[in-house]
Amino acid sequence: MSLFGKKPAPQPRVKAVRHEPTVSPGTAAQGASSSSSKRNACYDYLEAAMSGDGKKTSGTAVKIYIENFKRLNDVFGYDYCEELLQKILEFLRHVLGKRLHQFIGVEYIAVLERTSSSQAQDICQEILDRFEHVWTVGDIDCMCSVQIGLCSYPTYADTPAQLLKCLDLTVSKAAEYGSNQMAVYNTALREQVSRRHLIALYLSEALDRQEIEVRYRPTYSIEKNKFVRAELYLRIFVKGLGFIGAPEFTPIAEDSGQIRTLEYFALEHLGACIAELLEKGIEFESISTRISPLMLLQDDFLHKIETILQRYQIPAGKMALEFSENAYFTSQLNMNVAFARLAELGVEIILNDFGSGYSSVSSLIELPVDTVKFERMFVWQLENNPKARILIDGLIQIARNLGIRMIAEGVETQHQLKVLNRADCQYQQGFYYAPTMEKPLLLQLMDCSMEESRQVLDKAREAVRR
Repeated sequence: MSLFGKKPAPQPRVKAVRHEPTVSPGTAAQGASSSSSKRNACYDYLEAAMSGDGKKTSGTAVKIYIENFKRLNDVFGYDYCEELLQKILEFLRHVLGKRLHQFIGVEYIAVLERTSSSQAQDICQEILDRFEHVWTVGDIDCMCSVQIGLCSYPTYADTPAQLLKCLDLTVSKAAEYGSNQMAVYNTALREQVSRRHLIALYLSEALDRQEIEVRYRPTYSIEKNKFVRAELYLRIFVKGLGFIGAPEFTPIAEDSGQIRTLEYFALEHLGACIAELLEKGIEFESISTRISPLMLLQDDFLHKIETILQRYQIPAGKMALEFSENAYFTSQLNMNVAFARLAELGVEIILNDFGSGYSSVSSLIELPVDTVKFERMFVWQLENNPKARILIDGLIQIARNLGIRMIAEGVETQHQLKVLNRADCQYQQGFYYAPTMEKPLLLQLMDCSMEESRQVLDKAREAVRR
């Protein structure tokens, strides 16, 4: 059986947030004491199950997280959800043989002794199947969803502490793929966790020693027939792993609390690059960098942007910041305030990864953006999916009517180029035009056509091959 109990549907990458269920009135100290007592009882339960009265035992532990219970409580009220929870727990105890203990909030743990991982997955699949249907309390139906994590012991854990850590990782892994998913702690996941840990450690050292490599992706204007934009991005070299790009290490930096330092490092380089282009009198539209949604929660983020604009004397329109659509889900209020202030400062706002699986046309109306980037996987579908070509034609026309620029990233083939040109996509980015490069080559490339920059492009492609 595969790692996941069901084929995951694409979902925006957001952190799973634990919500404590609404409880009866009482003091915070009493609530904390109760939670601590339940955790301790659960720990004792795991210890007893794993020790087997001093005998070596084996089995599979299961952790179940009811993910949207807080929202249900807000919608239907405490009494309804209290009865709903009892129905759910009754069902879970029936399936799991009454071996169910509350851990934290609406997280529950069961130990299936002398049960293999595959047998446990079959049992958990029954739970997932049930959560695909409505739960009825009184005459009101509702949908409730879960994430499930499994870990075999002593194969991957021989103490309760290790087992709890493994279960927490599997539930988080399941949450990455949406509602009603399960994940199993196995060798692949253990290696992935080890890789993340290694990257987090090296990232901290790289920040301290300023060993992060800064590179740029140029963007070509079909209308002007020259390179007029670029995107700054970061990568690090980790011994034993090779080069690690921002898409992989940014989530790790978010989880490890290093994202603020990392993003401000990128913003300083962005400001310096723009200033150098201006000083040399090179014509360009804007230079951008991607910004983590978590930066919108930083109190000094807007002040930092304003400081960089002033320090490097950057005029309006030359600095661009890229945000993914899930920034809107992270903090809608903060995003609206931030976007309004950035607009006042003359910063271009780019919505990136458009078409990545959860983006919608309504985003073009609801979000105050100047530019939209088609996600590279969406562009790649132009190779063999006629529907993608029809859709991209329509989206470009809609954006043009709304006064929004469209950039296609990940352009690599002549066929993609033809389709995009036919749709009149004015800005294109990808290896077909230019590979990523360091700043000295970018300074030579900007405001030049493909023909004029052939030698520069040859140098950049040769550097990538080395």
